[in-house]
Amino acid sequence: MQILFLIWVILGASTASGTPEGCRGLTGEDLKLCEDASDVGTTIGVGLIVAFWVAADFILALTYVIYRLASRQPRA
Repeated sequence: MQILFLIWVILGASTASGTPEGCRGLTGEDLKLCEDASDVGTTIGVGLIVAFWVAADFILALTYVIYRLASRQPRA
């Protein structure tokens, strides 16, 4: 699961390379503003992926702890 999230983060971050399709044909300040907005969007997207990753790890850890507590031997 960790590898899948890592691949997802890498793929999400790699979308920021180059000039976005919507920015083609722009020049000067307009191009800079469009590229900056694209970079902010990529940052937010990667941040959401990391948040999902943390949430999934927390849920898996909590499930594991509950399983371990339920399957332990009772004290005599």
